[in-house]
Amino acid sequence: MHLALASKNSYICLMSEQRTNGHTVLRLTAHIVWSTKYRYSILEGDIQQRCRTILVQVCDAEEVVILKGVVSKDHIHMHIEYHP
Repeated sequence: MHLALASKNSYICLMSEQRTNGHTVLRLTAHIVWSTKYRYSILEGDIQQRCRTILVQVCDAEEVVILKGVVSKDHIHMHIEYHP
């Protein structure tokens, strides 16, 4: 089972949208993958829900936009956009 990451306050940006700041135009994105030790399937049930909640809270606090993300039973994928 996969649990999608999406924040209520995050906005999905299209590839053509860019952020401007003074004299700069930028769009910084990253694809992050975490996996459990030995790929054990431990991210299930309450642990999976708690992982998702923590990731969304941290991204909201740091003004990081989650473009796409999923919490699987043995790894987490996140595609994020962030300020420098």
